[in-house]
Amino acid sequence: MNAYSGRRHSVRTLGVEEELLLVDLETMHLAPVAAGILTNVGLTDVELNRAAPSLEFEVKHEQIEVVSPPLETFDEVFATILNGRRAADSAARAVGARAVALGTAPVPFESHLVSAPRFVRMQEQFGITMDEQLTCGFHVHVSVDSDAEGVAVLDRIRPWLPVVLALSTNSPYWNGVDTGYASYRYQAWGRWPSAGAYDVFDSPETYHRRIAEMLDTGVAIDAGMIYFDARLSRHAPTVETRIADVCLRAHDAAVLAVLVRALVETAASDWAEGIAADDTPAVLLRLASWRASRFGLTGALVHPEQRGLVPADTAVRALLMHVAGHFGTREEESLVREALGAILLSGTGAEQQRTTMKSRGTSAAVITAAARETIQA
Repeated sequence: MNAYSGRRHSVRTLGVEEELLLVDLETMHLAPVAAGILTNVGLTDVELNRAAPSLEFEVKHEQIEVVSPPLETFDEVFATILNGRRAADSAARAVGARAVALGTAPVPFESHLVSAPRFVRMQEQFGITMDEQLTCGFHVHVSVDSDAEGVAVLDRIRPWLPVVLALSTNSPYWNGVDTGYASYRYQAWGRWPSAGAYDVFDSPETYHRRIAEMLDTGVAIDAGMIYFDARLSRHAPTVETRIADVCLRAHDAAVLAVLVRALVETAASDWAEGIAADDTPAVLLRLASWRASRFGLTGALVHPEQRGLVPADTAVRALLMHVAGHFGTREEESLVREALGAILLSGTGAEQQRTTMKSRGTSAAVITAAARETIQA
């Protein structure tokens, strides 16, 4: 029997959310134009016979979020991500800006809060953390059948999430400075007190009780601020992974999305077969994520099963072995394996940004190159 026999009759649907920076068309400095974009935009989808991705406000006027509908095939995911980026960029151009897939800003910046009551309350509660918040992540939603299955998935994907972060790293610069990190976004995001790794929950009752206890402290203002690296969505029957940077290239983002779906499918299958969740404590997962954030694919990572340090390509191969046979199709698995090999050879967005900086010497050049990559097929 081959690896794809006896599986679910249909693949799990997935949806993605990409946060993009908005920069001035001429200067490449940040541009607070989200309101102008959303006032004028009209999205169409000419390549897929389904609902188009939508544009939405994020927390700051210097960024915008692109939200996809539920999707199934890799081709749908890639086309929708690319269409969404191009639509956002086209709308930004209409107000003298560009939409760029960078996890953090390579240039010095001041950001401007979107004046929604919730964001204003967060600014009052968290002060400089909210003042300086300007990061762009990549969130992948994968459908689950129930809260019980969803929590079982959360419990079982935990040790693999740092490798997902390493593959996505695309934020080496912060406020005009090379931070030395491959994903400084993850470091900046970690300033939120409810962000990061989590321990095994074992049941949906424990998951929901833990969130209620967190809210009872009065620190997080609502359930939307439970910023675990992965969580149950409050709005749809999905598991939402939140650990990744927005990827520089649309194809890499699509590869990462279906890889996350395979990770969810593997976890759900293990749960159904009675395979216990890995018991690695959150304190160790935080260290694994720190290494992924610091080095990306250029240094040693923590092996998700053995817990010791290994070369990055070894950790990636371990992830591929773990999810083998759990992709949408055999062809999808082959595509992902080939694409991850290419990322290991050519580098993530963080490495590409640094290569551009080394050759051209300015933050504006880094952003200009990234703007081109953002909408390239």
